[in-house]
Amino acid sequence: MTPAILLLLLVQAPRPFAYRGFAPGMSYRDFAARARSIAQGDSDILACQTMHSTAQVMDCGVRVRDPVDSARFYLSANVIEGRTSVIAFVDSGKVALVRRVQDDMRKRLGVPRRERSMWEWTKGRRFIRLNWRGGRDWRVISITLNDRDVMNRIANYVPKRKPRAP
Repeated sequence: MTPAILLLLLVQAPRPFAYRGFAPGMSYRDFAARARSIAQGDSDILACQTMHSTAQVMDCGVRVRDPVDSARFYLSANVIEGRTSVIAFVDSGKVALVRRVQDDMRKRLGVPRRERSMWEWTKGRRFIRLNWRGGRDWRVISITLNDRDVMNRIANYVPKRKPRAP
């Protein structure tokens, strides 16, 4: 193959729909293994709490540090029937934080759909969204990975309303 054709194939290769090793709808087991592998230290333990009425729904969270670029953030997930419906990365910092994360995500995921204070990448019923808010010299960002099909399963666990007495 000529170098030009090889380069063209590499440029057109599909990017994985994931961020920092996490993907919307991934299994709890894979999420937990990845989260534990990048936990900041021995005192940062992945903690999960099940829904009051069922163990089929739980929320998990831990402070992490990505070994690739030393980025620190709070990582959380909502898990339904063993799959992640929502994974969130939350961080805060100076104004440059938004630009750095935008550049990183554009490089990893391609061109986003843009709205005010929000960028989104969509693939079928899954999306990855970057939101930011802040003041004059500070910002809070959140990166959310969402699988709508898994999220819709929560309806199976919403408590039924008791009928009212006449």
